[in-house]
Amino acid sequence: MSEAPPDTLGSLAAAVNNWGRWGSDDERGTLNLITAEVRARGASCVRTGKAFSLALPLGPEGPQLGRVPGRDNPRRWMSSINEPLPGDGSGLGINDDVALLGLQAATHWDALAHVSFDGRLYNGFSAATVTGAGAARCGIDKVGVLVGHGILLDVARTHATARLDAGYPITAADLDAAEERAEVLVAPGDVVLVRTGQLQFLKQGRRLDYPVPCPGLSMSAVEWFRERDVAAAATDTFVFEVYPYQTADRLPVHRLCLVEMGLTLGENWDLEELAEDCDIDHVYEFFLSATPEPFTGGLGGPVHPVAVK
Repeated sequence: MSEAPPDTLGSLAAAVNNWGRWGSDDERGTLNLITAEVRARGASCVRTGKAFSLALPLGPEGPQLGRVPGRDNPRRWMSSINEPLPGDGSGLGINDDVALLGLQAATHWDALAHVSFDGRLYNGFSAATVTGAGAARCGIDKVGVLVGHGILLDVARTHATARLDAGYPITAADLDAAEERAEVLVAPGDVVLVRTGQLQFLKQGRRLDYPVPCPGLSMSAVEWFRERDVAAAATDTFVFEVYPYQTADRLPVHRLCLVEMGLTLGENWDLEELAEDCDIDHVYEFFLSATPEPFTGGLGGPVHPVAVK
């Protein structure tokens, strides 16, 4: 593990903190930066109408290997098969099914309440507001509509590699280099998608190779997100942040992003097809539709993100 100096995490927490920025009752954090103007900027990117799914299939061969208790790959079963309606003799048959899955099983957003620190959630809300009933504060249902201007930062291609090495920490300098390569400028309210290439393992059927250790965002990348006023960020990895962690404290980037900054995080996003197209036409910005399912009090939200160019 590459550890940062003991005071680094606390100093960064103070530097990126957004508590009170949008009022004492705010539960959406940096998503407040997605204004009508930002959504219009995203819509203006649609020129060809090409659409790219960024979601993993919701099936039993997903990324979960049982390492996180309860975060199971989706299980689905039939509740009715060609079942006639009561009293109906017309020959009509109804088919229905049921699914059971962890809300963070596949492609998803983390709710701001997903992580607490020192008894507090984002904006200073008590961690005790998360109970057996779910998150009374900062749950995934507070996200609302999430559409806007998306930018892909392909850090793997910036390093001229198919995928970054396991445990590689993506720094602010890496994000600058990827931004320069893409000839884009991340602006306030943008949603940034960071490609490491690690999802290739899963797409190649190498599930054991996919989750960890993995490349991911470093603590200096958190400062970059704060300085650019990024509205949300997602990656093609299981953990989002670099693993093994940079500090002795677990999930330092999650703490800084979710608790201190109020930055919504996405994990297990499939960026491969989009990245290939961006590399061909050198257009790395797009309209992004990525509203999570609004589970009341949910700590995560399954999402089928779509990028339209």
